[in-house]
Amino acid sequence: MEFLKIAALFAITAVAEIVGCYLPWLVLKQGRPVWLLIPAALSLGLFAWLLTLHPSAAGRTYAAYGGMYIAVALVWLRVVDGMTLTRWDLAGAGVALLGMAIIALQPTAGA
Repeated sequence: MEFLKIAALFAITAVAEIVGCYLPWLVLKQGRPVWLLIPAALSLGLFAWLLTLHPSAAGRTYAAYGGMYIAVALVWLRVVDGMTLTRWDLAGAGVALLGMAIIALQPTAGA
């Protein structure tokens, strides 16, 4: 159950980061309204705060989070960008999620 909680928090964190980066991309690359930078900044602030909710050391949290970020970014690619995922995308996401699980589920000191 703890792993599902960690994975869900990482997934929400990844969405916040992606939204915070995607909105400025829309402004800069597609000429969308500049006011989109406001929710982008709020989303990046939420992203940073969400990362602090993990009890693990910051570097370990970032390392484990990276695996979930990869998987969520590929879901974004499919859902938002409308691109078909390849078997290589799926295999890469699987490897990344396995890495996240190994880091997140490691025994604690003294266990």
